[in-house]
Amino acid sequence: MTTLADALRIALPRLRDAGIPDATRDARALLSHAAGIPPDRLTLHLHDQLPPEAIARFDAAITRRANREPVSHITGQRLFWGRSFRVTPDTLDPRPETELLVQTALSAPFGTVLDLGTGTGCIILSLLADCPQARGTGTDIHAPTLAIAQENAATLGVTDRARFLMSDWFAAIDARYDLIVSNPPYIAQAEMPALSPEVLHEPRRALTPGGDGLGPYRVIASAACAHLAPQGRLLVEIGPTQGQAVASLFAAAG
Repeated sequence: MTTLADALRIALPRLRDAGIPDATRDARALLSHAAGIPPDRLTLHLHDQLPPEAIARFDAAITRRANREPVSHITGQRLFWGRSFRVTPDTLDPRPETELLVQTALSAPFGTVLDLGTGTGCIILSLLADCPQARGTGTDIHAPTLAIAQENAATLGVTDRARFLMSDWFAAIDARYDLIVSNPPYIAQAEMPALSPEVLHEPRRALTPGGDGLGPYRVIASAACAHLAPQGRLLVEIGPTQGQAVASLFAAAG
């Protein structure tokens, strides 16, 4: 019979040969998922026997990871701001750096929040989960993506305070908000070929708007003032080289 430790030993060379940067971490995460064991309990079960159906799940998962599919797409989950979010190939993976956007948003009170290009809903749902009195709206242009955001809202128990709309940025928005947040696609077209294979598994529309990558900021800057309440705040995530350009766009828009 195959133990979990045996399965791990067989899988590790496959991932290393495929050039996976942290093969051990990923193999353990996928084994935990395939075996239905919490990640923090895996070590305690390494000498347990792995049922044939779990072996098959693990083998399939390792094959997908060796093909550079992200672990989150295989497991269907990604941790963000201390909570687990459902992810699919229709959504951008929540990333640790985006937690800074949530942290900054929480630094001042707000009653209403608008999340433009919500994806999994990780930003707005994290804000609503931490602010029980707040309500918010998330927009996206892709119906399957909005379905995932709604599923995550239900899981976090904030469905009654979160609504999701199909909207091209502000197109379907007719209200003002205390807080507007967005992590828009901002990768320039010329930068796309240099992205890792894992990132390229994510929806292209969530990665790049084409051109210089600043298109979404131009749209947001042009319409944000009309949708902010008095003393409202606008917070966006940007690429590492875009600070001056985005600040100039926003300053020019008032």
